[in-house]
Amino acid sequence: MSLPAVLQGRLSVPVMGSPLFIISNPDLVIAQCKAGIVGSFPSLNARPIAQFEEWLQRLSTELGPNDAPYAVNLIVHKSNDRLMEDLALCVKYKVPIIITSLGAREDVNQAIHSYGGVVFHDVITDRFARKAIEKGADGLIPVAAGAGGHAGTLSPFALVQEIRQWFDGPVALSGAIASGAAVLGAQAMGADLGYIGSAFIATTEARADQRYKEMIVESKADDIVYSNLFTGVHGNYLRPSIIAAGMDPTALPESDPSAMNFGSGGNSDAKAWKDIWGCGQGIGAIKEIVPAAELVARLKREYDAALARLTAGSPALRAAAE
Repeated sequence: MSLPAVLQGRLSVPVMGSPLFIISNPDLVIAQCKAGIVGSFPSLNARPIAQFEEWLQRLSTELGPNDAPYAVNLIVHKSNDRLMEDLALCVKYKVPIIITSLGAREDVNQAIHSYGGVVFHDVITDRFARKAIEKGADGLIPVAAGAGGHAGTLSPFALVQEIRQWFDGPVALSGAIASGAAVLGAQAMGADLGYIGSAFIATTEARADQRYKEMIVESKADDIVYSNLFTGVHGNYLRPSIIAAGMDPTALPESDPSAMNFGSGGNSDAKAWKDIWGCGQGIGAIKEIVPAAELVARLKREYDAALARLTAGSPALRAAAE
């Protein structure tokens, strides 16, 4: 297992910040990268497309070689009618890392590789992981049970175990990771990086409703509901936000997956569900709304403390960690 060159020696703690739909923005990404983790955002957060180029220009200007690299998330699903335009801009600005979702395409991977970019693809099963690598992805993001957003149902232990039986490239594990100790746990399972999203919603830079941030601080794992009603793809959502919208979180209907739409106009029901808030099960570790740099500093302290506990009585483990 090894990290791609673009990540080596540039991280203060082995973490990628996940792209948060609507919420991630240049302020958050820059704060994450300058604190020493990969910051990322979905290209579709920038609307219209001219704004996407403005964001890329700003990131290219404000981030330097001593900062962690940034990543852009491209939705590869057929409903995304902006994909090729966004891809062309990623190539133009040589975006260091691309995260592809909801499909794997060789032509997209080849375009990113043309300038030396690295592609991570998010997957929820070993079968999808194999397809992603066959189509040219460099790394994998196993999205395990408990992750925020469009999460899978498999245990991270099972998912990473199966992937590591055949794949020795970079892996960033997603699934209820919100502390430095959990990041170290992900590495112990075989991942290279922890992939953290929900914790960064409750930061001052995040483009999220203040009520959303406060709800994350006040909620715990058993406040998360798994449903496909809101986008056509199963994901995890905050129970109090569903109740506030006048629905019973224990009796949500199933949505038609064929209605899934991530095009330039977004999901046709997006406005109806705008106050239904996604979140992962790791939120019990989130106790306050803080700047992103402060959150990264906490993750590093916790990671270092967990590593010290683990290696205290084992010279072999200490040597491996060093």
